[in-house]
Amino acid sequence: MSQTEILAFRRRCRQFRWLAMFMVISVGLLMALMAWIAPTLIALIKGRPLQLGSMAAMTVWNLPVACYLFAVWTIGTTLGELANGRMIQAALPPALRRVGVALGLGSLTSVFVVSNLMRLIGQAKGGYLHFDVPGMTLGMIGGALFLLGRVMDQALAAQAELDEMI
Repeated sequence: MSQTEILAFRRRCRQFRWLAMFMVISVGLLMALMAWIAPTLIALIKGRPLQLGSMAAMTVWNLPVACYLFAVWTIGTTLGELANGRMIQAALPPALRRVGVALGLGSLTSVFVVSNLMRLIGQAKGGYLHFDVPGMTLGMIGGALFLLGRVMDQALAAQAELDEMI
């Protein structure tokens, strides 16, 4: 890669980092507004008691979103490291593992936890499993990313060992 291409790559990484941070902060604030801030303000303005069941339901419903936003935050952080000159071989494996775990946890939460917690707090009726196909797909992608991160770690360790022999 030429120096111009490297600088363009770093510039794009910086731009995507800020885009990821904007997404996490804006979506996180919107989720907080819908789950806690707006219901509290409405209760205060109208002089009604807080609808704690509704707030708890929104919190439970947003649990997978928190995991997915952590994955986006991790991607943004990694792109920031690349923009600052960190080698891609060093930055990518841990990022792949963290993103994989975040997507996997979000998927498990979406499929198993949300439906059962909603039943537990009395906000939903139905089965014990929610067939969230997009969530399941993200879980599979998360598992694959985690495994790829592990494979990259092993490949880098083997390369370092071979480099020591030379």
